[in-house]
Amino acid sequence: MGRITRIGSQALQQLDRALDASGVSRAEFDVLCVLARSDRPLRASEVTAVTMLSGASTTKHVDRLARLGLVERLPFERDGRVVLLHLTEPGRQLVDTEFPQRVERDRQFLAGLDEDECAVLAGLLRRIAANVESGIRR
Repeated sequence: MGRITRIGSQALQQLDRALDASGVSRAEFDVLCVLARSDRPLRASEVTAVTMLSGASTTKHVDRLARLGLVERLPFERDGRVVLLHLTEPGRQLVDTEFPQRVERDRQFLAGLDEDECAVLAGLLRRIAANVESGIRR
């Protein structure tokens, strides 16, 4: 478990450094990616559910992204109390630039593993994640 934690920590540090030039944090980038993957504007609660951030954190990140011009808030026609979040063109450009680099970094982390080894690793990590998420102690 220590090795998994260390790998995760190092990978996240590298992602943070890679995002420094863009001016957005890792959590903000995750919000942008959720919006980029959607074929429609999303409610903040939908973004929260996907990113697993708290509602307050989602609001804080969206506020900053809106100030940067990367996200815009749109009125929801059926309920004036609800706003929808939409990725602006500069937001899409940032995702289109940074996301392929993130995928490439992930690919490099797995360099030297063949397809079968990657499949075995993914399966083992899924089992460990399920144990951790269910709170089972073995």
